[in-house]
Amino acid sequence: MEDIKGVLDKYDIEVINIKLESYKGKKGVWWVKTPYDYKILKKQSFSDKTLEFIIDAVEHLTRNGVYIPEIIKTKDGNKYALIDGTCYVLSQAIQGKTLNYSTSENIKRIVQELANFHKGSKGFKPSENYKTRTHLGLWIDKYKDEMNKIKKYYDMEVSNSYHSEFGRIILNEFPHFYNRIETAVNGFDEPHYHKWVNEVKNTGGLCHQDFTAGNLVLADSGNLYVLDTDSLTVDIPLRDIRKILNKIMKRKNGGWDYELTKDILRWYQMKNPLEDYQWEVLKPTLTYPHLFSGIMRKYYEKREKTWTEAKYVKRLKEMIDIEKSVEPIIKNFNDIIPV
Repeated sequence: MEDIKGVLDKYDIEVINIKLESYKGKKGVWWVKTPYDYKILKKQSFSDKTLEFIIDAVEHLTRNGVYIPEIIKTKDGNKYALIDGTCYVLSQAIQGKTLNYSTSENIKRIVQELANFHKGSKGFKPSENYKTRTHLGLWIDKYKDEMNKIKKYYDMEVSNSYHSEFGRIILNEFPHFYNRIETAVNGFDEPHYHKWVNEVKNTGGLCHQDFTAGNLVLADSGNLYVLDTDSLTVDIPLRDIRKILNKIMKRKNGGWDYELTKDILRWYQMKNPLEDYQWEVLKPTLTYPHLFSGIMRKYYEKREKTWTEAKYVKRLKEMIDIEKSVEPIIKNFNDIIPV
């Protein structure tokens, strides 16, 4: 999609072949074959100051026992190439296999690597010169904003003279989930969340934001490498824990599994022990219906241009089933958190 030979000329490598992996204008990924191995070239959509924050974070994680592909320096010794205001990063490609959520052994390995990632992120303090990406302390405002948006969409649906099948389901289900949202937002405003935010503010910490099986490679050496660090952000670890719980439950079971949830939290605790007050913040995190809110916003904001009404309805029903399956876990919350 674009000529990257000029970019690769900035590196002291012999290029045999280039293969495009993906391209979206402002972002791109290429496989670069050399006589000895493969490299990955990534075109970044953000500024050099944001990239410097990410590279510093990656180096901190690597020093603290997290395996991340090595960044290749340019001939000038720089950690990225800057051409016409666009940043490019060349890194080592890792040979190995990706894991999935099909077995308990795989899930345990993935969850414990997440715990190791969070443990390794402690102590990271971004420089004032960087453009730091952070969600620290912003959850309450974010969820209130989402709550107001979907309430507006619900009120709009109520006022309509005609209701699609999607709309009829929303009219029936929204009051239940809105009650959960209010409960969750109030839970975040308790001292536990603010205490944890202040702790990370003082000691440092990072979240990956997309810590999934597809972004991990089990190398031939036996080390599990973490890929796709482009979305690193400063936040409390629960951001990643909640996301990986949702991924596993949705992909493996199509709904929440009580015993598996308990195992996942126990496996995490073995590698990166959290205090009781920190685990308490998980309750409002699970109570907030992220999937229900997400599909509502997609529908009313017409984000998926190619989706039919039938596909939206199918997804809505799936999200409702998954969201309701977590309610027994919320009800018995004190029994699932690690002691």
